[in-house]
Amino acid sequence: MQMIDVHVPTTDGREIILTRTTQPEPELKLLLDKLKLELPAQPPPRITTAQAAAATAL
Repeated sequence: MQMIDVHVPTTDGREIILTRTTQPEPELKLLLDKLKLELPAQPPPRITTAQAAAATAL
């Protein structure tokens, strides 16, 4: 499994950051099921301010 941040620029200079995890491979899914473990829900999106987006672009 992987966790990635997807950065989506907006027209007003801000940036939406979506932190997402990939779907588990079938073997990992089976293991999680056998251990009665559940993956956490995807976190909500974050929105940066125009100033923060400009500072990270440097």
